[in-house]
Amino acid sequence: MPDGIDRDKTLVQFGGAESGAEPLTWGQKAIFDDMMESGGQFSMRGKIDLPAAGTVADAAARVHGLLVRHASLRMRLSVGQAARPCQEVAGSGQFSLDILTFPDDADRADVTRYRDHLYVTWPLERFDFQHDWPLRAAVLRHRGACLHLVFALSHLAADGGGILLLLADLLADGTGTVKDPRHPDVLDIARNEQTPQLRQLSGRTMRFWESRLMNIPPQTFGESSGRSSEYRQARFSSAAAHLAVLAISNRTGTDPSRVTLAIIATAISRATGVPVLTLKVMVNNRFRPGMADVIAPVAQNSVITLDVAGASVDEVVARTRAATVTAGMRAYYDPDDLNEVTARLDAERGYPARVTCRINDQRAMIMRPNAESGPRSSPEQIQRKLEETALTWLGPRENMHEQVLILIENRQDVVSLHMMWDVSCLTDGQVEALLRGVEVVAVAAAFDHEAPTEVLPLKGSCAGGNAVSCLTRGTDQAMRRTSGLRDGSGLSAEARGRRGRASSG
Repeated sequence: MPDGIDRDKTLVQFGGAESGAEPLTWGQKAIFDDMMESGGQFSMRGKIDLPAAGTVADAAARVHGLLVRHASLRMRLSVGQAARPCQEVAGSGQFSLDILTFPDDADRADVTRYRDHLYVTWPLERFDFQHDWPLRAAVLRHRGACLHLVFALSHLAADGGGILLLLADLLADGTGTVKDPRHPDVLDIARNEQTPQLRQLSGRTMRFWESRLMNIPPQTFGESSGRSSEYRQARFSSAAAHLAVLAISNRTGTDPSRVTLAIIATAISRATGVPVLTLKVMVNNRFRPGMADVIAPVAQNSVITLDVAGASVDEVVARTRAATVTAGMRAYYDPDDLNEVTARLDAERGYPARVTCRINDQRAMIMRPNAESGPRSSPEQIQRKLEETALTWLGPRENMHEQVLILIENRQDVVSLHMMWDVSCLTDGQVEALLRGVEVVAVAAAFDHEAPTEVLPLKGSCAGGNAVSCLTRGTDQAMRRTSGLRDGSGLSAEARGRRGRASSG
């Protein structure tokens, strides 16, 4: 990093905005509960390049505009006598904007590298929710010009969709003035969620959750070994799987997000031997009235159950489509209601049970549900893309409360999966089989509407470290039915290792 960075601050005064105190919204409660259970804060990040010859005053005006327009950025938590904290939104105050000035003789590339360093590391610094604003921002200045604005944002203030809206707002308006009529904000949502109409909606939603949770096992992938839990993480990237998902999407008329979920569920079942999966999925609630443009966390977990055994991949796609439509309508609820239902069911069945596999498609925040899937690919194009597959082991992970968490990352032209898991529940062999199995299943089904899921309970030599070779042997026949992919799709574990080298990290 360059030496001699001058670190200063400028105070951004704001006033005249709406203020008040309300309970946490349902989306905020869900995030807060995750934070309390995991110990993490899940802060988010953003960055923009500022216009040429920009000044500190210009950058401050942009931040001022955000603070005035969006109540959640002026929010702090107040912990009183109530069981839960409430949120207090200030109508006026001051915000401290960091100004990082680089020496004139610094290289412009050094400024860019520091911007990227700050973008990655700043969200790791924790917020004090009672005293800090949920936003921190910095301007990077070089040779008199403000080049970049980087910010970190508490997840209590927004979700992934909110970050995109904030970025668009920052880029569109540097004046700090309110141009449009006031749209609903986090205080409006909190007030609405206390009305009888929405209280009844949450109650009806609980009946759906109860039907899914009533007969689940204690944990999705069996109880842990009893030793202290250790968590690891890996990242898998496949351009071939991306093209295959688009081919399946075009054939079935199902959007790529749901196809990807169906493929992942099939790969999970193959690698773990669990044929009926109950999964948590993240749902973007911005389709609901008044939520499209709000800066607040409005995405919540819903739950789906998929039976993937004895079916074709296309059938699993159809089941996933139906299940996610229902789940999407049952993803807006008061988490306190769900906690009560969960406690009651635990008492009735005689043991505590949790859904411990969660899949979060981060692309769903920007993908249109039924968007055109793009140009069609040939089998030969998919086969050539197999050379680009990569599996990276990322090392330890902080405490989690799931056994498996899979993030479908928003990366262009690849299926990119960031997986975190409890090592007492899954072996490294099962994890590799699961991740590589996403590509195997997708490519096998890309041009074969009868491609089977081939999910059977793993026994004997198919368990643990041999899961990769077992998975590959079990899919050879189905994949060889795929025209033009006989050579590239039925790869042995060794051949797959040569094509997509796993790297250590």
